[in-house]
Amino acid sequence: MKLFETRLERHRNELSSLYLDLYHGNEAALQDLLSRLEQYSDQRSQDLQLMDKKREENPRWYAQRDMLGMCLYIGAWAKTIDGVRSKLDYLEECGVNYLHLMPFLESPKGKSDGGYAVADFAKVQPELGTIEDLERLTTACRKRGISVCMDFVMNHTSDEHEWAKRARAGEQEYQDRYFFFPDRTMPDQFERTIPEVFPTTAPGSFTWLDDAKKWVMTNFYPFQWDLNYGNPVVFNEMIGFMLALANRGIDVIRIDAVPYIWKQLGTNCRNLPQVHQIVRMMRMICEIVCPGVLLLGEVVMEPAKVVPYFGTIDRPECHMLYNVTTMCTTWHTAATGDARLLRHQMDTLCALPHQYVFLNYLRCHDDIGWGLDYDWLARFGTQQVPHKRFLNDYLTGHWHGSDSKGELYNDDPVTGDARLCGTTASLCGIETAARECRLEKLDQYIQRDLTLHAFMLFQSGLPILYAGDEIAQENDYTYHLDPEKADDSRYIHRGNFDWEKVKRRKVEGTVEQRVFDGLKQLEAIRREIPAFDGDADVWTIETWNDSVLAIGRYYNGSCVIGLFNFCGSYATAWVDEAGNWRDRLTGNELQMKAVTLPPYGVMLCENIP
Repeated sequence: MKLFETRLERHRNELSSLYLDLYHGNEAALQDLLSRLEQYSDQRSQDLQLMDKKREENPRWYAQRDMLGMCLYIGAWAKTIDGVRSKLDYLEECGVNYLHLMPFLESPKGKSDGGYAVADFAKVQPELGTIEDLERLTTACRKRGISVCMDFVMNHTSDEHEWAKRARAGEQEYQDRYFFFPDRTMPDQFERTIPEVFPTTAPGSFTWLDDAKKWVMTNFYPFQWDLNYGNPVVFNEMIGFMLALANRGIDVIRIDAVPYIWKQLGTNCRNLPQVHQIVRMMRMICEIVCPGVLLLGEVVMEPAKVVPYFGTIDRPECHMLYNVTTMCTTWHTAATGDARLLRHQMDTLCALPHQYVFLNYLRCHDDIGWGLDYDWLARFGTQQVPHKRFLNDYLTGHWHGSDSKGELYNDDPVTGDARLCGTTASLCGIETAARECRLEKLDQYIQRDLTLHAFMLFQSGLPILYAGDEIAQENDYTYHLDPEKADDSRYIHRGNFDWEKVKRRKVEGTVEQRVFDGLKQLEAIRREIPAFDGDADVWTIETWNDSVLAIGRYYNGSCVIGLFNFCGSYATAWVDEAGNWRDRLTGNELQMKAVTLPPYGVMLCENIP
């Protein structure tokens, strides 16, 4: 029996059952899907098949403590795909073995939403290179042990995709791949229950097409047409696009906007049961065709809505999910100096099964939305709208005493709500202190940057750096001068990578050297201590000091306790842990009793047997 058939048999019954339930018993469509799966399985190279086999034997390879990711834009970082390939030595120096390439498939100029409006799933943006260049890059990465992640935008296509063009021209088959309506009757019914994604910049969920004389569903932007996954042709075709990219050597498929992919009248069209059916089928399809490939779900919502996308232990869905709530809670803590909410968030995560793997990060390509646990904060008298205003004022430097430099995105003057943009270094105050030559503050803000990264690296899961954070790259304000970018403040942290700053990482005493080497030390500690294993027990420790968070990790006789001071003054952690300890950052031995940390200080204390 062929290996494909063996793998298919493991999942055939469940896959068929889910598919036929979703598509009302459409056996012909199911057979078309299975035929496609066999085709892509046969086309998978011997090299990729060997990798599949190796990863099947070590299914939690991505959860090991030696994993470190980096997220970057090809054009901003190295101009082209070949440029990225020429700079893999630098990634290895950074300790990176997981590379997330931001959207690079062909998208229209001026209405691409940063590459999230795909016009052709089989072509690379011309200025970045070709699909063959991509395959050469993934091959080179694989030889170095670097996994490659890409964004798979499956909720919608560009309005310049071939399907959209044919739909606009009146072909019913292609209109059926989207949501087309001749008048406002159905759009009005949908919009009674669908929340607006971007109420200030792209209000509504439908766009009028004057040439087609019809309305089309566009939940995000008018040039992004929502796909109709109620049509099995859409699912089968999109699975084909995904597997073709996997066969080019992509290791991780980041499913963009996954909660939105199923639309149903009378609902909010978010997180519907059919979404989980689709993701579960995608998981099985990967295990059948390319078991070395992972699914990463982009679910930017509160934990109660995020965790279900892992599926269950016996019926898993995504391999990994973003730890978005901890990210935004970390910045809340940086602004307030109060770690109580962060401890509450960590307690929630510590209670989850070890099999659940999160991607942990401080910054990424996107903005910071304040999706905090306001019901929990209410016990301290914190009100949602005023608190969001404070956070945004503090992190944009408009609060007295704040040296943070960020900008707002999608500021809503009616609700007072807004999202936040900026690089880690600028949000930490490094940009302001360096510009004003306040050396004592600069020292503190460099330490703040490293402490936030230390906390990120201390968590279970896969830590991801945003390119430039390793050299404390600051905000790029030149986007204001570009008409195509000026209306989108997210470009403040999407600027060109500064290779001149990279050179300064070798110059003793520079900001770049201190941050680069500081991160390298933190990464080495994570790799060396067994307690950072993905299967470690993790718990929070009472410090009796609201500014200091303490977390313990234990695995197979190895124990490490992290102490993180989030305020700009000395703070004492009133802990009482038995035994002898050594701070791995300084090498100093200590007793874990009433430990005092400097402003924004961190200690990573390992037990001494």
